[in-house]
Amino acid sequence: MTPLQSVPALGTHPANGSAAFALKAASRAETREQLSKATYDLLVIGGGILGISTAWHAAQSGLRVALVDAGDFAGATSSASSKLLHGGLRYLQTGAVKLVAENHFERRAVSRQVAPHLANPLTFYLPVYKGGPHGAAKLGAGVFAYSALSAFGDGVGHLLSPSKAAQDVPELRTDNLKAVAVYGDDQMNDSRMALMTVRAAVDSGATVLNHAAVTGLRFTRGRVTGAELKDTLSGEEFGVSARLVLNATGPWVDHLRRMEDEHAAPSIRLSKGAHLVLKRTSPWKAALATPIDKYRITFALPWEDMLLLGTTDEEYEGDPADVAVNEKDIAQILDEASFSIRDKQLTRDLITYSFAGLRVLPGGPGDTSKAKRETVVTEGRGGMLSVAGGKWTTFRHIGRTVMKQLESLPGRPLGQDYEPVSALPKKLPLPGVANPRAVAHRLLVDGPSAGPVMAPDTARHLATHYGSLAFDIARLAGENPELAERVHEDAPEIWAQVVYARDNEWAETVDDVLRRRTTLTIRGLATDEVRAGVQDLLDGK
Repeated sequence: MTPLQSVPALGTHPANGSAAFALKAASRAETREQLSKATYDLLVIGGGILGISTAWHAAQSGLRVALVDAGDFAGATSSASSKLLHGGLRYLQTGAVKLVAENHFERRAVSRQVAPHLANPLTFYLPVYKGGPHGAAKLGAGVFAYSALSAFGDGVGHLLSPSKAAQDVPELRTDNLKAVAVYGDDQMNDSRMALMTVRAAVDSGATVLNHAAVTGLRFTRGRVTGAELKDTLSGEEFGVSARLVLNATGPWVDHLRRMEDEHAAPSIRLSKGAHLVLKRTSPWKAALATPIDKYRITFALPWEDMLLLGTTDEEYEGDPADVAVNEKDIAQILDEASFSIRDKQLTRDLITYSFAGLRVLPGGPGDTSKAKRETVVTEGRGGMLSVAGGKWTTFRHIGRTVMKQLESLPGRPLGQDYEPVSALPKKLPLPGVANPRAVAHRLLVDGPSAGPVMAPDTARHLATHYGSLAFDIARLAGENPELAERVHEDAPEIWAQVVYARDNEWAETVDDVLRRRTTLTIRGLATDEVRAGVQDLLDGK
């Protein structure tokens, strides 16, 4: 059922039991006016996780920060990942032991202290087949070393019998299966993690605006001192002035660099990674990480009650805006998945969604699958800093690293009236931090003050996507029983989440809601009726 009555914007409400928090986000007109009238210490262009994390840390430092993106926050690469927080098992064979240990540290920090409400542990099975690229002894030693580098915080990496593994993953192929190596990592919903980090940046004082495209850069005596922007929803044009501008536009980083200097040489190359989302034919109690060759692994991940398959890794030279999954990608992903998964799970009619993203890699020759996922920072002739690359697991570390480089720039363009990043809390939690099981239990026990009792799957979904902020959504559902109803009968989301996304999470379009604030699109449930209902609520109807 689509809610028909108008739902007013929220007022103020206590958040997490602390001081009152203004839930209603500033209107776009108010934000545009604020951006155009102030002079910021730092303007971050690009609302992927790299730009978001930098804005968060800069705002924590006491700097006046603005963040803009031409599309939605995490609207491109940052919502097209494999949804993993991981140490990087494949890096061990290149001898990058220190890198794996550092990745594990960041992974544990995010999943245990920073965002336990948004990350969950996931057991991985690495099947060893006769004639495969790696032997059982090598992989057994590898997963043991991998778990040791994580201080055995996820158990001890070991080998498992094929019969036991097949009990946990019934669709696992057991023909010629010699053994299964077991290790632990973590999983997340990348869109939700990014949005909570945007909210953390705003809580720390940042001003943010999505759907605001850069049309040109501002210069003062040859230095970049801001940007000209266009609100792509209203058509309004405005500008932002800043002492320092950071280009964090991911695949578009060289496009913006050429606005600064039309002769700027290419600094990056792009690698396309495609994924498929399928309905599951049986329960999956573990993920599969299947070696394809010496360097590549294909994943089969239980995620959001679905199965996520991928990824590909090939050089991409087209327009970043045109990246999409094609027939070749689908065939490759299904073919590689068939190494370890039975045919019944891999029929095309089970596919509900597909997506592709672009990895940003340092420029240079070589196979993209072997390239390091490192972060590159460059300074242009106009003083604009450009940052690109990195990986989701280390998003906090990247934000801190970029801030350290900004602090050390000659002439100290940021000034001195701020807290150095080294003095900031090391593991500051994201908004809503809470034990998701405790949140789900309370949602079920307390329930909304009026309307239908919350379903267990909805309670679990809210708890693992919002943490303690789920209580604000439950309050909405209690005040308006129509908002307590499911958006679609086959998904756990309720209409209150759409209102919440509109008023508190900068959702402006139907796709903002269905693709990144909820899981309706990836489940294949973004029907015409659902889209119309979401549009009505976005319009305030």
